[in-house]
Amino acid sequence: MSIEDNDPVPDVEVVSDADMTTRRQPRKGVYLLPNLFTTAALFSGFYSIIAAMNGDFIQASAAIFIAGILDALDGRVARLTHTESAFGAEYDSLSDMVSFGIAPALVAFSWCLAPLGKVGWIAAFIYTVGAALRLARFNTMLGVEEKRYFTGLPSPAAAAIVAGVIWAANETGVSGADLGSIMAILVPITGLLMVSNVKYRSFKDLDLKGRVPFVVLLSSVLVLVLVALEPAIVLMGVFVMYGLSGILGIFFKSFR
Repeated sequence: MSIEDNDPVPDVEVVSDADMTTRRQPRKGVYLLPNLFTTAALFSGFYSIIAAMNGDFIQASAAIFIAGILDALDGRVARLTHTESAFGAEYDSLSDMVSFGIAPALVAFSWCLAPLGKVGWIAAFIYTVGAALRLARFNTMLGVEEKRYFTGLPSPAAAAIVAGVIWAANETGVSGADLGSIMAILVPITGLLMVSNVKYRSFKDLDLKGRVPFVVLLSSVLVLVLVALEPAIVLMGVFVMYGLSGILGIFFKSFR
């Protein structure tokens, strides 16, 4: 069938090779604001290692906590500013591996595990590989895992347990030699908890915009005061209790 000259001809979009090339090219550049927080967290983890090499374990431990705060902020900033990206997610994982995987293991090794020889570096390595596997599993379970719970101990919390113990010990005058045997058990157990199937509350379901009882506000103020007075001991206690909460949850479920 032929088309007569006076018949309407359907519109056909002509796409040139230049247009196709432009569409196939990925967008260049990255979002600045969230990646600045990620870079700051990475710097804190790197500085923690440098401080431990210089024997300043208080600053090394505090830097890990600062990295945890910055890591919590970068994702929230990305969501608030709608600047989430695949690049940012990958960069955040690499930063977490340094700040919460390598840094705590090296700080613990420098402080108390090195004199133990093979036992010391194996304990530090178990923690490191646990953090790497935890981060890899977390990335593959995005959108699948239940929102209210983490599967396995989150790497920032694991790093806070190790760093908190070291910080509190140095503040109270306890040497690494006194806690070498305890840390040789605590460090690998913390690493194994990261790759376990133990459930930990994520607190992502908390409604911070809603109304709360007045006692909750008073409790929050009290916690802030305690952290200001004794940051090392209070932070250590909080994160050790969080680490134990998942294990205790299993026992409570078994008795129901």
